[in-house]
Order: sequence, then structure tokens, then C-alpha cells
Amino acid sequence: MANEVVDHGRRRFLTATTSVVGAVGVVAAAVPFIKSWEPSARAKAAGAPVMADIGKIELGQKVDYAWRGLPVFVVRRTQDQLAVLPTLAPRLVDPNSEVDQQPSYIKGPDRAIKPEWLVVIGICTHLGCVPEFFPQIKPEPFDPNWKGGFFCPCHKSRYDLSGRVFAGVPAPKNLQVPPYHFVDDTHIQIGVDPKEAG
Repeated sequence: MANEVVDHGRRRFLTATTSVVGAVGVVAAAVPFIKSWEPSARAKAAGAPVMADIGKIELGQKVDYAWRGLPVFVVRRTQDQLAVLPTLAPRLVDPNSEVDQQPSYIKGPDRAIKPEWLVVIGICTHLGCVPEFFPQIKPEPFDPNWKGGFFCPCHKSRYDLSGRVFAGVPAPKNLQVPPYHFVDDTHIQIGVDPKEAG
């Protein structure tokens, strides 16, 4: 045995092969470990922010997104719809949104960062039903003076196109506005205030 010649080519081959197999093993072990740092689907549903692409929403259209397991309505309002909002104040319970149902940076009758875009949680403040969207400014069977907005068919609660509740209906408060901000002209992030973004 003492006189045997060492095969250096074979030794290099075995060393290289062992190194490659070891590196693959390290990567295979690291991937699940790194993945475990990401929030689970349950954690995301519990409160992780949601990115909403609003670039294809047409004037007068509503699109629903899910945040924290709740429906979030994103509505692109027309100029006619915005012009009607100030005229509805005498018919509303909280026309100036004084009850805490929105972040402090949401002001005015439009209840939005940019007047054209309404972002509200689509849950009726009466018993938690999901109101239907009636955007047309025209008489409806439930309100002959309808100026567009949301109607909850379960108990007949009505909200205007800013999510403000009408007087004389079971719902006690305006629809809630979640924290959100504009990432750019075609994306909003629901669940993060503007001051936290960035």
C-alpha cells in the first residue's frame, strides 16, 4: 500500500462532486428557511397591505378588493357624481364625517385623498351586510331622489357616493375609510397611511 500512486485527477473529481452536492444541499435547506420569514397567507389576510391596480377602472365604475378579509370598494367617480355630494348634506347623518370612521387625512364631502377616487370598506355599519352599488343619478324604487351611492337591500340603509349614511335608515355611521395611499397614478396601497409609505 505504501507504494501505490495517488490518482490526483480522481481526487479532484471527488472533491468537486462533493462540493457541488454540499452546495445543492445548503441551497435546498436555505430556501424553506428563507421562505419561513415571509408572512403566511393567514397573516396577509389578517392585515398585510394590499396593492390595488386602479389603472383600468373607468369613470363611474366600482372594483372590489379584499383587505383583512373585508371587501374594499374602489370607485372612480365622475365630475357629475362629485358635484352632487355637497347638495346632499341636509339628508345625511354625518355629512362632515365627524364620527371617527376615516383616517385624519381624509377630509371634505368627497372623503378621499384624490376626489375622483373613493376607497371605503364595503360593510354596512348596521349589521355587516355588503351594500350594492347604484352609481346612476336617477330615481330608484328605494329613493325617488337618488343621486348615486350604495344601498343595503337587507335593511334598506343608504349611503351616498362618499359612503356617508342617509338619515332615517338603520345604519348609524358612514362607511369606514381604510388607511391607504397612492403609490403612483395607477396603484393604491390599502392598509398603509401616506406618511408610512416611503
